[in-house]
Amino acid sequence: MRKHLLPFVFILSFSIVSFSQQTASEYFEAGVNKSKAGDFIGALASFSTAIAMNPDNHQSYFNRGLAKQALKDNRGAILDFDKAIDLSPRDAMSYLYRGLSKSYQDDNRAALQDFNRAIEIAPDDAYSYLQRGTIRAKLNELSRAIQDFTKVIELNPSDKEKYQAYYSRGLCKSKLDDFNGSIADYSKSIEINPKRAQTYVERGKNKIKVSAYSEAINDFDEALKLDIQDAHSFFYRGFSKGKLEDYNGAKLDFDKCLQIDPNNQAAYYGRGFAYSKLNNQKAALSDFNKALFEKTDTKGSKDAYTGALTKATLDNLRGAVDEKIKIVDFTDEKSEVHYAKGVSNYRASNLKEALIDLNKSIELNPTYAEAHFARGLVRSTMGTQSEAMIDCGNAIKINAKYAEAYYVRGLIKNATGDNNGGCFDLSKSGELGYAAAYNVIKDYCN
Repeated sequence: MRKHLLPFVFILSFSIVSFSQQTASEYFEAGVNKSKAGDFIGALASFSTAIAMNPDNHQSYFNRGLAKQALKDNRGAILDFDKAIDLSPRDAMSYLYRGLSKSYQDDNRAALQDFNRAIEIAPDDAYSYLQRGTIRAKLNELSRAIQDFTKVIELNPSDKEKYQAYYSRGLCKSKLDDFNGSIADYSKSIEINPKRAQTYVERGKNKIKVSAYSEAINDFDEALKLDIQDAHSFFYRGFSKGKLEDYNGAKLDFDKCLQIDPNNQAAYYGRGFAYSKLNNQKAALSDFNKALFEKTDTKGSKDAYTGALTKATLDNLRGAVDEKIKIVDFTDEKSEVHYAKGVSNYRASNLKEALIDLNKSIELNPTYAEAHFARGLVRSTMGTQSEAMIDCGNAIKINAKYAEAYYVRGLIKNATGDNNGGCFDLSKSGELGYAAAYNVIKDYCN
């Protein structure tokens, strides 16, 4: 029975008879071992070397795609899965994991097509049905999603897949107002995995729907044993206690909820109701006013900047780029001297002087990739982002493996509104070995 506990369970191995390919095989196996150890950046480098030596092996692209997926670089992963599929169109796993990366990008219709294809090729793979059911639920195709989750259960997969199928089927049934059916599914999920707080929460919410308030309170008790910081459990337990006219108990739970989530307007309403029943009308009115107050945006900077870096963030990330300058031969034209002087002026924040030096370096040696890139850094710092992108692009034309140039161009594209193009550049930078790119991808490309 195929397991799907972690993506890298599917890492494939292969043996190559030809002696000339032995080194590529060794790099591939090194990538596999690094992936299993959680060193995905190291794995990516090994798989890239294997691909360079043997570009026709689909497994190298597939496993590099998995490494990128683990690093949250889903755009880059999709490109690798595309190549794996081109080389091996009947590989169900490539469709499955490409579908996953598409789903992580909220491209749900395209993900559904990939899951359909994976199931067509491997009709007994429970994990594919589980993922297709999840996508169908997101697309509000609830009856079809239930069919997929039922198929997962019929295939008798691993316990993890089975409890997820019962849980997800329960969610769908709840949305279809089949509350007793959802309770039964949540109970099955809990039998398999009794250590997941959210399942108790969902079962408790459905027990509220069928007026089983005491049983609901028991579920929220269990959820809080597993996660004492779950504001939702305190809220719904307080709500259930209110239904049973235990207003003192309800107030205490709403207090706890608001300590964890002070912007929870429903909790202010619930506590206000409890205060009113306890004849503390002043406190009740205060809470009702808070419940009616228009919500403000409480998102942190990470959410606010998603897909478009601010100038301050761009400056910070670009400023952290370590351009490794190495001494080169002294030439008669002295372009290298102008370059080194320009970099020194840049580091000393003498931007106009840096620009003059780098212009002269490029004039003397138009194929000086490092000078083009350094000028891009200067221009970006000065705020002329379009010109900076041109400089980075010229550096890449001269040196197609210039990881730092891809990185900075990706930052600028993201900051100026081209999130998709920026994330592709960041993906290429990471693929070329600039590990810092994956931190930006994680925060701004998903």
